[in-house]
Amino acid sequence: QVQLVESGGGSVQAGGSLRLSCSASGSTGGNYFGIGCMGWFRQTPGKEREAVAAIYNSGDFGFYADSVKGRFTISRDNAMKTSLLQMNSLKPEDAGIYYCAVRRGGRSCSKWDSQIQYDFWGQGTQVTVSS
Repeated sequence: QVQLVESGGGSVQAGGSLRLSCSASGSTGGNYFGIGCMGWFRQTPGKEREAVAAIYNSGDFGFYADSVKGRFTISRDNAMKTSLLQMNSLKPEDAGIYYCAVRRGGRSCSKWDSQIQYDFWGQGTQVTVSS
């Protein structure tokens, strides 16, 4: 099993930056310390949870939603079992609860934006962006 804890959320004015962190504990075996594809999702009231970004097991390639391309950067440190989401030039529409999600060790980022492809989820961290 894997447990995920997000941190780094908070309140910021439009145009500001935040860096979210996801720390994983436990393992499901396989390479990269037993953690597969790592992703970030967000949810705002009245809307479905949407994919924001994901990163390959190796950490050498990331995927992004069109709405955040060029502003957000995802990274991971496999030895630390941590994923970071650097969010720059934040907009009010970026506000919401951000969730970290991971797949079992060995699972790649195929269909990276599909929630059902992720095996473990964090509790979420709140991001507020004021205009």
